[in-house]
Amino acid sequence: MRIPIQTLLQMPESKTLEFKRDLSSPRNLLKTLVAFANSAGGKLVVGVADDGQVRGVEDPLAEEERLCNLIADQISPRLVPNVDLVTVEGKTMLVAEVFVSGTRPHFFKAEGMDAGVYVRLGSTNRQADAQLITELQRGVAGVSFDALPMPELTPEVLDMQAMAQDFAGKRPVDEAMLQSLRLLVKHQGRLVPSHGGVLLYGKNRRQYFDDAWVQCGRFMGTDKLDIFDHQDMEVPLPQAVDAIMLFLKKHAMRGADFSEFRRKDIWSIPLNILREVVINALVHADYSHRGTPTRVAFFDDRIEVESPGLLMPGLTVADMKLGVSQIRNPVIARVFRELELVEQWGSGVPGIFQQAQAENLPEPTIEELAGRVRFTVRLAQILPLAPEKSRRRKSAPSDVTRLGPQLESEQVSEQVSEQVSEQVLTVLKACADGPKSKAELLSALGLASVYVNYQRHVLTLVELGLIERTIPDKPNSRLQKYRLTPAGAAVVQGKE
Repeated sequence: MRIPIQTLLQMPESKTLEFKRDLSSPRNLLKTLVAFANSAGGKLVVGVADDGQVRGVEDPLAEEERLCNLIADQISPRLVPNVDLVTVEGKTMLVAEVFVSGTRPHFFKAEGMDAGVYVRLGSTNRQADAQLITELQRGVAGVSFDALPMPELTPEVLDMQAMAQDFAGKRPVDEAMLQSLRLLVKHQGRLVPSHGGVLLYGKNRRQYFDDAWVQCGRFMGTDKLDIFDHQDMEVPLPQAVDAIMLFLKKHAMRGADFSEFRRKDIWSIPLNILREVVINALVHADYSHRGTPTRVAFFDDRIEVESPGLLMPGLTVADMKLGVSQIRNPVIARVFRELELVEQWGSGVPGIFQQAQAENLPEPTIEELAGRVRFTVRLAQILPLAPEKSRRRKSAPSDVTRLGPQLESEQVSEQVSEQVSEQVLTVLKACADGPKSKAELLSALGLASVYVNYQRHVLTLVELGLIERTIPDKPNSRLQKYRLTPAGAAVVQGKE
């Protein structure tokens, strides 16, 4: 829909709009047109001063010809925008409209392909690095990064046990299924894993993708000066959803009454909204990007979820709010859909804003930053850490790898004893017979020894102070075992 010029002049500069006073600095002007063509399109209005006042251009026909010549001579591949003369209150401006190009990446000839490709980031132009240039080229060719083969690998690098666990009751995990979902693809007559296959279920994913992991942190206050708790997650991507939500839930009890929390399932954060935000980040992250993982930061007043990469070409934040969806990772998205983590494409982001409004939350924000997209969900009220928890963390600042503070023995035994589940009791009783390994505890529950089960059924009890590691200084030791704490022993005794 064409926006009237009077309305356009009242709008701030953005990803798709920029104003210039004249053509006296053509270099910056041409960079803007290149960035528009490589990103989401846009309009460049020439004849508007920095203070927003319409000044017009002298000799509009001559300036129009000069602008078209500059574009033809200094931008490659050839770019042909619509250039119109628009008059407002007797003053004529040039309006150059650029659409997302099917021949991108365009670049400023004077700087060459390596240094002259620009994309639009907010109301500024950003020089694209080699990774982003390759991503632009793949987009034009219709090739997704996660569908590309990894010919140096064999199918054995995929974690079939984790797949079988995720797809249990949904479909059999066999070679036909792996090809159907493009977790395995044919390359020179043999089956090899795709990028998506390794990203989703690679046994040693970070060996091939350094930043394909999730970093979660709970910060004290509203900035990142003081971290209270953090966790690095390297589980298969579909399992990362529950792992992230477990981390958020751990820090989202409303008040200190754990039994009240267990009975009523009361939370101080909007879980449904955050789950959609997390899924959106994992599915649409640019995993070809190097330098940053997916990050989840929990502050007293908000939760920020950042995923690597910029928005897809042609997509804006306004489009996302309207439900426009472009799938960057079709292999990953298909698996999430098969696992019913995603219901209907395009409904997630509008649903987030609708739920926030229904729950009287501040409107979430989506921002394109340098090399990443940040989704911020603000809380209805400030959620400061309890003073005793803050003091405990500050007294042991070096212990940043621990997954949270252990509660005092009396408090834990009093709060948990009434609400303890059979699974919790099974683990505690197993430890009552002597220290047990992770595999032994999960075996007692009849569960496979995989990380997500360890996280849910063992690590949670460590966090609550019901069991503890026998080698606390080396949490990942192969000799690690778990034993009862006094609080855990009190719970077992109270149930006998």
